[in-house]
Amino acid sequence: QPEDSRDGAHFPVNIGEASRLSGVSAKMLRHYESLALLGQVTRTDSGYRQYSEADVHTLRFIKRSRDLGFSMAEIAELVNLWHNRRASASVKRIAQKHVDDLTQRIEAMQAMQRSLQNLLHHCHGDDRPDCPILDDLASA
Repeated sequence: QPEDSRDGAHFPVNIGEASRLSGVSAKMLRHYESLALLGQVTRTDSGYRQYSEADVHTLRFIKRSRDLGFSMAEIAELVNLWHNRRASASVKRIAQKHVDDLTQRIEAMQAMQRSLQNLLHHCHGDDRPDCPILDDLASA
């Protein structure tokens, strides 16, 4: 007896429908399954994957985590914490480390942007062969 979800799907669903419902490609679904992020996905007698509503919910969780830039290792830990209802302190630690990493990357990118803007400012951008941008790149 299939169960109905809030979005009208009848579970279990095949990989195409799980992909549509979660917004995760079928290729990535198989990848996440290979990383054991979904647990044991059931299969039909003929070997086709069958995804439960909980699997689709987990896929949405993974997609949102990816959209926020978490690494696969961090996502695996977050999925485990989410499924096992662990202390939020562990989740906060992972999120804080991710924010710190993002802050560092943003600062590095802003420094690159400032350097390039400075080089652009000094480049005449005309027919002359001298170019401060090329000179800077060559001097590295």
